[in-house]
Amino acid sequence: MRKSLRTIKNPSKAKEARRKLSIRKKVIGTAERPRVCATKSNSNLFVQVVDDFSGKTIFSVQTFGKNAVAKTANTEGAKAVGLEVAKLLENKNIKSAVFDRNGKKYTGVIATLADSIREGGIQI
Repeated sequence: MRKSLRTIKNPSKAKEARRKLSIRKKVIGTAERPRVCATKSNSNLFVQVVDDFSGKTIFSVQTFGKNAVAKTANTEGAKAVGLEVAKLLENKNIKSAVFDRNGKKYTGVIATLADSIREGGIQI
């Protein structure tokens, strides 16, 4: 069950939750065109490629853990993560995807991530 927007006290978090819900209403991933969901915190970046019809995560790439692509969630890390996502999508013979920015504004790291996925040859 989702949290009511009235119970979120922090105004910036309330705006982010509103943006997230309005994005997820429109963006749906399929097996041929999966959803690329980007989650960003202050220190890490986490990207999942999801097929919403079957409810499965195809793969994930992140900046932490054993299989970390980069060490930080800055623009250089986002570029490395985006190129890795594009490479893995091409290995699975997927040429296009839908980008879900997860309520974040399309600037900085999120924009760099989307641009690097496009540079890797995937249509977003």
